[in-house]
Amino acid sequence: MDLAGTRVVVTGGSGFIGGHVVAALCRLGAEVVSVDRRQAPEFRCHPDGGHKVRIVEGDLREPPVVEDAVAPGTTSVVHLAAQTQVLRSIEDPQGTFENNVLVTHHLLERCREVGAGAFVLASTNAVVGSGASGAITEQVPLGPLTPYGATKAAGEMLLSCYDAVYGVRGVALRFTNVYGRGMSEKDSIVPRLMRTAANGASFEVYGDGRQVRDYVNVADVVQAVLMGLSRPGLHGPVVIGSGRSVSVLDIVAIVERALGTRLDVRHGPAKAGEMPAVIVDNSRARAWGWEPAVSLEEGIGEVVDEWGPKIASGSA
Repeated sequence: MDLAGTRVVVTGGSGFIGGHVVAALCRLGAEVVSVDRRQAPEFRCHPDGGHKVRIVEGDLREPPVVEDAVAPGTTSVVHLAAQTQVLRSIEDPQGTFENNVLVTHHLLERCREVGAGAFVLASTNAVVGSGASGAITEQVPLGPLTPYGATKAAGEMLLSCYDAVYGVRGVALRFTNVYGRGMSEKDSIVPRLMRTAANGASFEVYGDGRQVRDYVNVADVVQAVLMGLSRPGLHGPVVIGSGRSVSVLDIVAIVERALGTRLDVRHGPAKAGEMPAVIVDNSRARAWGWEPAVSLEEGIGEVVDEWGPKIASGSA
């Protein structure tokens, strides 16, 4: 993928997915700007201590931070920064709107001002909500069930507008549940299970645990981001998932097999706004050359290996 010499801004560059994306862009020779609220790690593009990633620390809700990060000469933006917790979005819809919609608008407007040609947005299949009666494709009508899904749908609409009117090519990657190495600070099901194993606590399953989800490894997500940046003819939403859906109880069983031990699993009430099933059709992504390469069992095994010392010491 010919991204050498391009200047790519990665929002949320200090986060779980962002760190992997920054590293991949470095390996391809891109000039990377990482922007995040928290102090970022000391990224370097080359092991020999060559060109460093430019780090912008600040809140993207503040216009000067956007202007600093997306400077003239920017080629493209990978927008990963967002409020991604569904339950938190229900508790704080206003804050979720500001983080997910206003920030996306400000970034797109800045891309228009400086002439950046491409914008890759981290979206979600939650934008369709109850609209899907079978496998989710890009053609399913939008029908979000939560503020989180609604704000991501709004972001996709902004992306479509700036693509059509201003020529900022927009690609909305609708990720399923992303997991993999480096997600120790996340609160999704896989790290929650790891912390349960390390702390000897009980794991709460919401509802009966038969709700199904698609899980995609972060390494495959990185390849999808690179595809979005490097395919000039690619526009609009693209479903990014493994194409294999498993229940919550199934994912618990896969983790238990990788750990070689049973976990204390208990059931609690179902959560409002939760989709009963996420089954995706990734045909469009495959047609553009993307292919999920990491199986769920292999990926979970890698996560267990990473967490091994914490689990062994009983601390997480």
